[in-house]
Amino acid sequence: MRERVAELVSKASGGDLAVADILAAECSLPALGLTSIAYLRLIDLLEVEFDCDVDLDGGHLDTLDGLVEHIAGQRK
Repeated sequence: MRERVAELVSKASGGDLAVADILAAECSLPALGLTSIAYLRLIDLLEVEFDCDVDLDGGHLDTLDGLVEHIAGQRK
């Protein structure tokens, strides 16, 4: 699931962020260059792909692992 979420982050960024860079990053997604507009695209992509709700107020949006944990928690 982690790789698929990274692919969706890359897609939401319009390809500006490479999947390999996202997977290897030890920083937040904004530090990698994910913009607020890209976040909105990402939320739509995640909700459709994983049939989940992504809370805009949650701190899980900052990192790839945080997103993965949030989605996994909803799928149990």
